[in-house]
Amino acid sequence: MNTPNKLTLARMIATPIFMAVMLIDFKFHYLISLVLFIAASLTDMIDGKMARKYNMVTDFGKFMDPLADKMLTTSAYLGFMFIYGGTKFAWHIVVITFIVLFREFAVSSIRLVAVTAGGKVVAANMWGKCKTVSQMAGIILALAVYALNELVTVPSNVFAVLDIVIIALFWFSALLCVISGAIYIYGGRQYIANAK
Repeated sequence: MNTPNKLTLARMIATPIFMAVMLIDFKFHYLISLVLFIAASLTDMIDGKMARKYNMVTDFGKFMDPLADKMLTTSAYLGFMFIYGGTKFAWHIVVITFIVLFREFAVSSIRLVAVTAGGKVVAANMWGKCKTVSQMAGIILALAVYALNELVTVPSNVFAVLDIVIIALFWFSALLCVISGAIYIYGGRQYIANAK
């Protein structure tokens, strides 16, 4: 197994650790989860660049790299469902998480059908990459806000504004989920039609 694929697997292994740290209440757990998420996100950037630069692109990487991204980002959204539960933003997080999960299951299904029906591994496209980057940026901002509140008490009115910004970024990511998902489904229609 080459180094980019090892980094992909490391991101997958880091995901449940990140989620546990995010949800278990102990001192500076948001700060630690922020560091873990950033480190895991960086492996996504590094493994892709390394694979392309050193000609180490594999079918395994094409399939597992986007899957590792999905695992990391959806675990964060599920964590935010817990964090925002009982607040006025709860329904936003629930709907956004549903959109993200629906899109990810749909796209993963298309990829599986493409492999079985056409023998082709469908790699992430630019829309999918933009979706992932926007999700990671929004999640990092949200974790940074909560980590900051662990270090210094953020005034409630400032925190309320920051929550609105976070939710707006999450909705923007959800919009990119819909757009990129529709593009994947449209592009994979031939494999669906030929599936047995």
